Formats: sequence, structure tokens, C-alpha cells
Amino acid sequence: MNKKVIARILMALCAYGIFVALVITFYDDSPSNMKWEDREIYNRQFIAKLKIDQFTFEQALEKLGSPDLTEAKKIDTQYYQVMFYRTQHMKSDGITTQDECTALLFKNGMLTAIGNTAYQQFLNH
Repeated sequence: MNKKVIARILMALCAYGIFVALVITFYDDSPSNMKWEDREIYNRQFIAKLKIDQFTFEQALEKLGSPDLTEAKKIDTQYYQVMFYRTQHMKSDGITTQDECTALLFKNGMLTAIGNTAYQQFLNH
């Protein structure tokens, strides 16, 4: 091959490597920066993989970002917090409602329930 062609290929590979390094370093791919449609899909897929008693409140904030809705209460020495993450679009009104979300119930910082039963358990405590 011609030396010019090889030099151009090497320059292109270097430029690509620099581009990839910059994207990895500076691109913030947190859920809060996603479009709402992408965030719904991300939330739905992430929540589907969760396991009870193996996921914490702090991990939820780190992996899913701030909840769309939340409620909390303390009963005796037990802390309960239900966090709602948007997982299905219902109506284009600019307002996120509970029926558009999946609930995650945390007791003392540990995930104890997911979905409709999570909110019912929260209300019953």
C-alpha cells in the first residue's frame, strides 16, 4: 500500500480514539439527562431486573435519579419511603401521575416491594 494511505488510516484511527475518549470522559448519561421517552424505557427495563432486599434507597437515587413522585413516613422506629418512577406514558398533559409510574417501596432504606403492591403496602403501614 501507499505510505499516504497508511498515514491517513492511522490519523483516522487516532482521531476516532480521541473522540471515543472524550465521549467517555465528558458525556453524562444519567437518567435525568435523557428524553422522557428514553427515560421511561430505561426505568422500565432497570426496575424489571430489581430484586427485593438486594437494592437500596441510595442505589435507586444513583441508578434511576430523582423519583418523579415520592412519599415517606416514620412509624415507631421504621422508615418507609415509596418512590415513583415514570414507566408508561398515559396522557400528554405535562404532569406525571402515579398511574404513569412504577412504585418502589423502601423500608429502612432497603427495597421491600415493587409496583402496585408497593404503594398499597405503604398505605397500610
